Amino acid sequence: MTRAFLVVMDSVGIGGAPDADQFYNGDLPDTGANTLAHIAEACAAGRAEEGRSGPLALPVLDALGLSAAVQLASGAQAEGLGAVPSGLWGAATEISRGKDTPSGHWELAGVPVPWDWTYFPDTVPAFPSDLVAEVAKAAGADGILGNCHASGTAIIDKLAEEHIRTGQPICYTSADSVFQIAAHEEHFGLECLLKLCADIAPTLHEMKIGRVIARPFIGDAETGYTRTTNRKDFALAPPSPTLCDWVSGAGREVIGVGKIGDIFSMQGITQLHKGSDAQLMDHLDRLVDDAPEGSLTFANFVEFDSLYGHRRDVSGYARALEWFDARIGAILPRLHDGDLLIVTADHGNDPTWHGTDHTRERVPVLGYGVGAKPIGQVAFADVAASIAAHLNIPAQGPGRSFV
Repeated sequence: MTRAFLVVMDSVGIGGAPDADQFYNGDLPDTGANTLAHIAEACAAGRAEEGRSGPLALPVLDALGLSAAVQLASGAQAEGLGAVPSGLWGAATEISRGKDTPSGHWELAGVPVPWDWTYFPDTVPAFPSDLVAEVAKAAGADGILGNCHASGTAIIDKLAEEHIRTGQPICYTSADSVFQIAAHEEHFGLECLLKLCADIAPTLHEMKIGRVIARPFIGDAETGYTRTTNRKDFALAPPSPTLCDWVSGAGREVIGVGKIGDIFSMQGITQLHKGSDAQLMDHLDRLVDDAPEGSLTFANFVEFDSLYGHRRDVSGYARALEWFDARIGAILPRLHDGDLLIVTADHGNDPTWHGTDHTRERVPVLGYGVGAKPIGQVAFADVAASIAAHLNIPAQGPGRSFV
């Protein structure tokens, strides 16, 4: 019996989405966005020198086939990269009508999203009055703060003191299908925040809002405010069984690492490990030794997206990529004979792009454990079908195996 590891580098797109012109950052389409290629271009030109220097260095991912995947997806060259692929490599195209976390992950797990998500308008106020009233009542407050599109860190800095004084939750959204609530872990209470999100989630899900996200923070006016790792996503459940259900239904372990439990509403997940990306990599490193035979380990590394993509921090994104490359490089040689590890992404978030939203892009599909294997252009759902085939369990989705 063999094991599978599915590792998602959240937002590491490689350009070339054929429908990018239908997705926008503000008033401008995502046509031409390319997260990986544009970071590599900036590094090679000396425009990403904060905390690192020189061309983008990703020897492990490049050896698997990353630069070849970029060229396949978009025709672009990833400057500083260019190894001859020694692993499984290709590029995947999404069909779901969203460039968000649930759409990407569900489709990678074999279930394209069959509906259009609802998005809140970029107006002030952003939320309908009946929803505002329900949230305030559930919070035991006389109103809410925010009620707009905003960066999470910026709106916390702006409204934290008023939140502490009034007890009103800070509510905001983005270009994603999300309703986010920020609250102070001590003054408002972490458990109160989580209960608030859980209580209002059914209403938001009925509206086809994909996620209600608890955004707890700590700190004070003197030292500043910092979001904690106790974030929790209350996601709309997938519309049909996913790869996680297929594997657990076959009596196997499905080990979630990071946001996976939230993204799939814990459906089919038998174990879960959370933390910062550094802590998640430690979990993944340990699971290479400890994950049982026949299991699926499904990991999401979110900080490419949350810390660097949305904030348009090219240097930070490049540092995170180089850190990930070094850590995954130490893991690959320790995989067991017969194991398959696939590295992919769920959407793009080009830090050189206009706006602060995700970008519609193809994603890399890189694999270790089956030798050099070009797979060409594939569908997101083919990833699930391939892992199911590797684990010798039936696939229930529309994908086709490439292994």
